[in-house]
Amino acid sequence: MNRLSIALLHYPVVDKHDQLYTTAITNIDVHDIARSSATFGLQQYYLVSPIRAQRELGEAIARFWVEGSGHRRNKDRARAMSLVNIQEDFASCLQRELEITGEKPLVIATSAKLCRVKTISYAHGSNLINKTKNTILVFGTGYGLAPEILELSDYLLEPIYGHDDYNHLSVRSAAAIILDRLVGRSHD
Repeated sequence: MNRLSIALLHYPVVDKHDQLYTTAITNIDVHDIARSSATFGLQQYYLVSPIRAQRELGEAIARFWVEGSGHRRNKDRARAMSLVNIQEDFASCLQRELEITGEKPLVIATSAKLCRVKTISYAHGSNLINKTKNTILVFGTGYGLAPEILELSDYLLEPIYGHDDYNHLSVRSAAAIILDRLVGRSHD
C-alpha cells in the first residue's frame, strides 16, 4: 500500500506582505484535518511549529482525544487524532517518513496562488500518489507556504478555483477538498 501523509506548516509561512512568519496552532485545524486525514486513509498528520508552547498545545489536544477522557466519549475522534504527529520543522517530517519507508517521500505542496513552475493538476497528483511508495502533501497557514518550501517541493498542486477571484479558504476546508480530489472514491 502507498503511504500518504499530510503536513500543516505553521512555519515557514508568509504573511499578507509576503514576509516570513509563524502562525499559531488552532484547535479546529487539529481536529478537522485529523478527521479528513482519517476519512481519506492517510497514515500521518504532521503539525509543524518551531515554538515549543505551540507544539505542546497540539500534543495536549491530540492526547486528550487519544488517551484522555475524550477517548471514552468519542472513539471515532480518537482514531483520527491518533494520526497527529507534532514536529519542530518540516525537515523532521521528511526524515521520519524516510525512516518509516526507507524512501524519501514525494513532496506535493499546495497554494491558493497560481504558480506556473512545477504546477500539476489533481488528476496528475492522484496518479503520482498511486504510483509512489511515499507521498507527503504540504499545506501552509497564514498567507501560504514560504518560497523555500515551494522550492523544496517536487510538485505544486493547482489552486482551488471557486466562483470568481475570491480565493481564501480556511486551510481545513482546502485540505478536505484537495484530499477528496486526490484520493476520494467516486460513486458514478
